[in-house]
Amino acid sequence: MTEDRAPSLLALGYECLKNADLGNATRFFEEALQEDFDSAEVLFSLKCAQFWQGSIDEASQHDSPLAKGDQLVTRWKSFQVFLTRIPGDFEMARYAFKRMTFSIALDFYLAIPDEEKAALGPDFEFRAGRCRKALGDYETAQQHLERAVKIRKDDARYLAELADCHALSGEQRMSKVLFREAFFVSPDKIDIELLESDMIQKLAEKARERDLPEKEVSEWIPVYGELTGLFGAKRELGPQESSKLNSSMFQLENDLRENPGLGATLKPRLLNRYFWILDHLEASGADQSRSDKILLKIRLLDEEIFKQYVS
Repeated sequence: MTEDRAPSLLALGYECLKNADLGNATRFFEEALQEDFDSAEVLFSLKCAQFWQGSIDEASQHDSPLAKGDQLVTRWKSFQVFLTRIPGDFEMARYAFKRMTFSIALDFYLAIPDEEKAALGPDFEFRAGRCRKALGDYETAQQHLERAVKIRKDDARYLAELADCHALSGEQRMSKVLFREAFFVSPDKIDIELLESDMIQKLAEKARERDLPEKEVSEWIPVYGELTGLFGAKRELGPQESSKLNSSMFQLENDLRENPGLGATLKPRLLNRYFWILDHLEASGADQSRSDKILLKIRLLDEEIFKQYVS
């Protein structure tokens, strides 16, 4: 045998992963290692296989299919951190392990008894939709997520996953509208590690340039979405929404005055509300003096953001 067999064995391993067969995939990777001890991709795949064997074993210790599925999705987020700690960046391997992970998670969710699925309601639709999206079945994923959003219109997680699904389907305008809504509602609830939209990942990288703790990155995504124009798809607010927006702004201003130590979270949320109010004032043809007051608030809160906004 020659080293030329190693790529073929890797490919066979990846096909096994796509069919949720980690055991045979690992055997192909081990055989590939015997053919080429120096292959970085083979070593990479074996390390990933070891990670997932442990993760699947952990998930199997849970009693309920729901807990097993949730465990695997959580481990996918940990896996992305794991990938930053090992040498190499092999997209085919990463994709194959992603297919395996979400295929197994989806099987667990589908195994939930019907009465429990009914009790979960939108939470089941959300979980199934997120898995379908990860597997590339965007049409079915969108159906699941739309049912979830119909029941819980203000759930940031549901909105963000539906927005991501639209982005991956090429429906960019609807995606931007939904992302803007999601990051307005609760940016801290959104798993940006599970979002695949290029736009969101670019905004996350922009936010990371501030040298933020990772948990604060999502808070700044809507701010940079506004500054870069990537959240440019907007909608007109109704009177009730406008009133709630202003109340939210005043509440955040009070919270920031009383708890300046929470500024890392409150500041970007407040900036985002200022941006929404400015958009609403412009759309409704309000007097410029009202916009000037909001612009002054932005300047006092963050001079650098103000300069970027008005430039």
